[in-house]
Amino acid sequence: MRSGEAVLAGTLFVPRGAPRAIVVMNSATGVPQRYYRAFATWLAEDKGVAVLTYDYRDFGDSARHPMSVSKATMTDWGVHDQQAARDCAAAMFPDLPLWVIGHSLGGFMLPFQRGQGRIAGLITVASGPVHLDDHPWWYRPAARFLWSRTVRAIATMRGYLPGRALRLGADVPLGVYRQWRRWCVTHGGVTVDAGGAVPYPDWTAFDGQARIVAVADDPMVPPAAVWRLMQFYPEARKSQAVLHPASYGLSRIGHIGAFAKPSRAAWPDIVGPVFDT
Repeated sequence: MRSGEAVLAGTLFVPRGAPRAIVVMNSATGVPQRYYRAFATWLAEDKGVAVLTYDYRDFGDSARHPMSVSKATMTDWGVHDQQAARDCAAAMFPDLPLWVIGHSLGGFMLPFQRGQGRIAGLITVASGPVHLDDHPWWYRPAARFLWSRTVRAIATMRGYLPGRALRLGADVPLGVYRQWRRWCVTHGGVTVDAGGAVPYPDWTAFDGQARIVAVADDPMVPPAAVWRLMQFYPEARKSQAVLHPASYGLSRIGHIGAFAKPSRAAWPDIVGPVFDT
């Protein structure tokens, strides 16, 4: 699929019978589409829906050049690429209800996109406008290091954030890192760029179902920050859920783990009853 001049790599998961809905899976920052494969397979096989996963430009299977030459920004990922994937899914299945499942970055950029009225429902997981002050005290040193002058200098020198080498997660383009940092250290988050680096948001355009899911042991986007996301979708019919690791026989889930295979027991609570009828 195309997002402007970028070509995005995607994977379509389809049920054996006729799908009852189409779901677009928006990834978290620095998380490749292959991570969501087991979850997407489960949705297709157990819930009877088609699922489109994809990688943002210059990342994962969508990478075409060395990351050091990438000009991608968080706006490209969260506005243009998410929009392109949604438009592609809607074109493939024009008669089916369209759902978006967003992990972290994948869940809070919808107000900055076009055509929200086409969306039947939204499920967000570990997603919300988070600030450095929201993190628990024990996680703040790691967050401060990620946004520190030292890491900024290294990223500038390399031309990308070498997340793997620094044990900070995946490598991401420099423009993505810089904008990500700005949104996390500035009160107001993404909204501080509204009308500039990101389009003006339309807060009232989405009026479908919204299921807002927090993870109890998530230090990156704690439940308090997740609930702040409710303000992004004032016209939606909203429900909330919290995933507690012990409820699923797990020692931890954290920010990334909700879609991992060991968390399979939590997946029905992520989607709730929306695909059961």
